[in-house]
Amino acid sequence: IVRKLAQNGVTSPFPIQAATIPDALAGKDILGRGRTGSGKTLSFGLPMLATLTGGHTEKKKPRGIILTPTRELAMQVADALQPYGDVLGLKMKVVCGGTSMSNQIYALERGVDILVATPGRLRDIINRGAASLSEVKIAVIDEADQMSDLGFLPEVTELLDLVPAGGQRMLFSATMENEIGTLVKRYLTNPVSHEVDSAQGNVTTMSHHVLVVKPKDKAPVTAAIAARKGRTIIFVRTQLGADRIAEQLSDSGVKADALHGGMTQGARTRVLEDFKKGYVNALVATDVAARGIHVDGIDLVLNVDPAGDHKDYLHRSGRTARAGKSGVVVSLALPHQRRQIFRMMEDAGVDASRHIVGGTGVFETEVAEITGARSLTEVQADSANNAAKQAEREAVELTKQLERVQRRATELRGEADRLVARAARERGDDPEQAVAEVAAEA
Repeated sequence: IVRKLAQNGVTSPFPIQAATIPDALAGKDILGRGRTGSGKTLSFGLPMLATLTGGHTEKKKPRGIILTPTRELAMQVADALQPYGDVLGLKMKVVCGGTSMSNQIYALERGVDILVATPGRLRDIINRGAASLSEVKIAVIDEADQMSDLGFLPEVTELLDLVPAGGQRMLFSATMENEIGTLVKRYLTNPVSHEVDSAQGNVTTMSHHVLVVKPKDKAPVTAAIAARKGRTIIFVRTQLGADRIAEQLSDSGVKADALHGGMTQGARTRVLEDFKKGYVNALVATDVAARGIHVDGIDLVLNVDPAGDHKDYLHRSGRTARAGKSGVVVSLALPHQRRQIFRMMEDAGVDASRHIVGGTGVFETEVAEITGARSLTEVQADSANNAAKQAEREAVELTKQLERVQRRATELRGEADRLVARAARERGDDPEQAVAEVAAEA
């Protein structure tokens, strides 16, 4: 494992990994509080892999389960742990909605050591008799507070009731609300608590700003900020809003795409991949879809619609300033939303600076410095330049095609003339006259 970590450039642990891994390897139950991006996946994943290595897994009976609230997070946890599972010869499988159930059942029948699952799909597979949790030695609940927000806790308790007593349990959550406390009391035995980099802990590496904008300036300001260089995630309240803003940004020359729960799993995966690879600079997302976004290098979060409450605000903010990096969180506020937004910031323990946008124009120096906003004229110039290059490439290709077609036409004309002349000779007519007649008709 250490050799593989070094190959992947991981040579020193993040604080939560240094704190958690020794206790997890010792088989203790763990209660971890750490925000998204603090390095939790390796802190529970590596001890799980190390503990399960060398054992025997029966068909349909995994020895480790990791429960996550969303399919995107399940896939990302599996992606993060797969290289280390491979070097140990441990098989992993993602079990989540929106993907082929028959494929998941087939894998379980052949034997899977660790399942990374969303609660609903795992319960469905167990109800079909395709999986059993009777051999689970280690169970991990990741992002428990989000499970609670999405209403999954009844399914989580149902699944944990199927796991035999005496095994190891690890629960990770950014917050410890009442329902999470109940889970801890019911399923964890003398847990060791590690609180590293809690939900508010990222405030030191993150600056928060509120831009008060007039309604007519909201769209241009959004476009100017989205046009910045670097990865930006934009939060909106509704699926329709995400589609509309992504379309408006694309029309303005910004490389943008939407991500929301109304899209198929294939479309969501493709959009996330494009965002990670930099084909898309601005991702316009709803809160629920964004729960699975764990992409490094997002240096700005833009709240176009206010978050529902302070927990949502902190969750949105957690998409940036990941893994010790710094980040900027900008919220747009219409004049009547100011009080509500500042009250929410107070609840979140965040000190935000306020900027009034407008009057002297949308692109004030201060706003441009904070956000990296570029003028739309500049973005449109880039877009026009790119379109011109594309048109030039197409013109070159079309010229080549035209030359090929012209050569082919000449060859076919020669072939036709030969055949007409031959037909005339066979009839006893003058071949040259026959060819001349056909040419005149053409």
